[in-house]
Amino acid sequence: MLKENFNELQIFLVVARERSFTKAAGKLGVSQSALSHAIKALEERLNIRLLTRTTRSVAPTQAGEWIIACLEPRLAEIEHELQTLLQLNGTPSGNIRISAGEHAAQSVLWPKLKPFLLEYPDINVEMVVDNGFVDIVDGRFDAGVRLGESVDKDMIAVKMGADMRMVVVGSPAYFEKNGIPLTPHELQNHRCINMRLPTAGGLYHWEFEKEGKPLRVRVEGQLIFNHLSERIDAVKCGFGLACVPEDLVEEAVKSGELIQVLDEWSPSFPGYYLYYPSRKQHPPAFALMIDALCYSE
Repeated sequence: MLKENFNELQIFLVVARERSFTKAAGKLGVSQSALSHAIKALEERLNIRLLTRTTRSVAPTQAGEWIIACLEPRLAEIEHELQTLLQLNGTPSGNIRISAGEHAAQSVLWPKLKPFLLEYPDINVEMVVDNGFVDIVDGRFDAGVRLGESVDKDMIAVKMGADMRMVVVGSPAYFEKNGIPLTPHELQNHRCINMRLPTAGGLYHWEFEKEGKPLRVRVEGQLIFNHLSERIDAVKCGFGLACVPEDLVEEAVKSGELIQVLDEWSPSFPGYYLYYPSRKQHPPAFALMIDALCYSE
């Protein structure tokens, strides 16, 4: 009875997390009918409905949410203890899921993870790249990477990299035809390559600051992208100006392929932080990763 309940409760948690029998079946490696039978048996045994099913979605009921709230912290504690036991052989191991934006993944996370993973081959990392604001708790991530100013106050944050800047760049051919803007307000007379904000859905207003006074400018142009690589390529091709992380165009500016403008209006700000929910203890693998990703000046 206990064994059956435990297996079915684990199945219920996976289905509830994935909000889909199809996705849960793929993750567990069993058929959808087997999952459906297990959930039905659990509901009959408890005499209560745990999932609300429609043709398009699956969602936990109020009773289902209560079971999830009770089970997940306890299973996390069990997983932590099991991971601790696995370390007794002297080889750190475990699975870690991290959410990061495109630039954060390229500039700080992956470069720091490569030597770490080579040193600890039994630690597995899943890195999910998403430019939106991801709820790492709801998404079942162990940690996320975000700009320091965007980290929620209830999270533990560890600085991963140096301060950074957003800079405005354009091609020499573009400036030859259109002139150089001397203030951010003059950008309204230029073709600018916009960025679509993934979470809010609106366009990014370019941010500047001078003598402690912030300024946000709405720009317009022919192109809108949601990824950095296309925006930088469009700038190099002369389609307009772009506001991008300085490190991504540093070499192009040095070589003369791009020209940086409004430099005195582009202040530095806190860079990327690794953030995660507050816990009393972390699995050894996660603690080792925090040390490896921590920024040292």
